[in-house]
Amino acid sequence: MGEMTRAHVEVGKSTKNAAGVKWGEINVRGFLGAATRAGFRYKNRDDLAVIFSEKPARAAGVFTQNKVKAAPVLWCHEVIARNSPVRTILVNSGIANACTGTRGYLDVATTTTHAANTFKVKRSQVLVASTGVIGEFLDTTLIEKALPDLKENLSPNSWDKVAKAIMTTDTFPKIEYAQVTVDSKDVNILGIAKGAGMIAPNMATMLAFVITDVTIHQNILQELTKVGADQSFNRITVDGDTSTNDTLIALANGAAGNRAIANLESNRCKKFQEAFTRVLFNLAQMIVKDGEGATKWVEVRVIGAINDEEAKKIAFTVA
Repeated sequence: MGEMTRAHVEVGKSTKNAAGVKWGEINVRGFLGAATRAGFRYKNRDDLAVIFSEKPARAAGVFTQNKVKAAPVLWCHEVIARNSPVRTILVNSGIANACTGTRGYLDVATTTTHAANTFKVKRSQVLVASTGVIGEFLDTTLIEKALPDLKENLSPNSWDKVAKAIMTTDTFPKIEYAQVTVDSKDVNILGIAKGAGMIAPNMATMLAFVITDVTIHQNILQELTKVGADQSFNRITVDGDTSTNDTLIALANGAAGNRAIANLESNRCKKFQEAFTRVLFNLAQMIVKDGEGATKWVEVRVIGAINDEEAKKIAFTVA
């Protein structure tokens, strides 16, 4: 089976149209990825992936609204709330590390320590995400053994492998890419997601990661991530359930060299936001179309509502 191809997202005249581009040719400056088989649950496929930034990146995140939050979600929320720079995101599939109590959080501590040692970064610069079976403990020794292979295979164009490694019951990997011009600099935006059954408003059973080389203030990136999630992942549903592990993380490492985006109302920010949100929206559509057991794709449009929130309520009542 050949490499996946997909056209770039088209966002006005500032976005390059590269229909037929190979994922192996996409390069988001300063970001590397890799995948390997740790052996959590699946046979003959990768189940552990890493996204690595060669320089400290701004991080933003939106997480599950479920009262029960998985240990990786608690850790990521804590790191991002401190506005800590991030270098590494480690993602495993097969075991969710959810409903695992104190042991689950200790396993996160062990995993982030091993990853920090392997990639020569601070533990506070490591985020983790897990998806899979709930209630089972994560075997951290499998991760420790697999980390050297991940480091050895870091590549600027392994995003198809990363997308496949984080899949659970997905039938195809989900990747989206856009390029937009900011201050005469080409800014790249790459999104990767997984999600199958239990898709509901507020990102149920979904992991999504967006990397970009734009230079942007953390508070602006956080707002764009929140708004983007509201306009994409929080507007989809498959079976109405919610999950413990919903995670959307965005990293921006500034390698594009544009002037820092510091004002939400600026035209520069709006141009970037349009491309950023379109990447999220297209990923969300892929998740719905690949929903576990889904045979139909239905789009509900509400016209004449008082505001967006009322329109969402009406749409989900119909859905």
